Amino acid sequence: MVATASYKIPISVLVVIHTPDLQVLLLERAGRPEFWQSVTGSQDAGESLPQTAQREVMEETSIDASAYGLLDWDQHNEFEIFKHWRSRYAPGITHNTEHVFSLQIPRPVPVTLALDEHTQYLWMGWREAADKVFSWTNAAAIRELPARIATRQA
Repeated sequence: MVATASYKIPISVLVVIHTPDLQVLLLERAGRPEFWQSVTGSQDAGESLPQTAQREVMEETSIDASAYGLLDWDQHNEFEIFKHWRSRYAPGITHNTEHVFSLQIPRPVPVTLALDEHTQYLWMGWREAADKVFSWTNAAAIRELPARIATRQA
């Protein structure tokens, strides 16, 4: 019997984890020093996008998103997949659709990293975090946080 390749689905989530005073959690990618990002991950077959977001937050940080209330921004970004990550997708797949979420927690907390994915984490103010992340979609989402928080509190 020949094993079939298991490819990632080119649909993903981006989850910006933050505190009420807009401290943002960033994770450094394993194997990619200085590639800082928020929680990201591909959808698994049969999952809803909120389920994907909750699973990815738990896997990458050990934070239980269901305890805080995940916010679906009803926003998505399409981008070209970096060439060095395309082998994870079926042949011919070059673009991914990313759905944006945020998760507000009361204060910065220690996290348990998935060491095969990330090597370290830090909490920092939203402006600095937006400048530090490598992805333009991640930076845009972090820069949008203050307006999202204001709308939510209104």
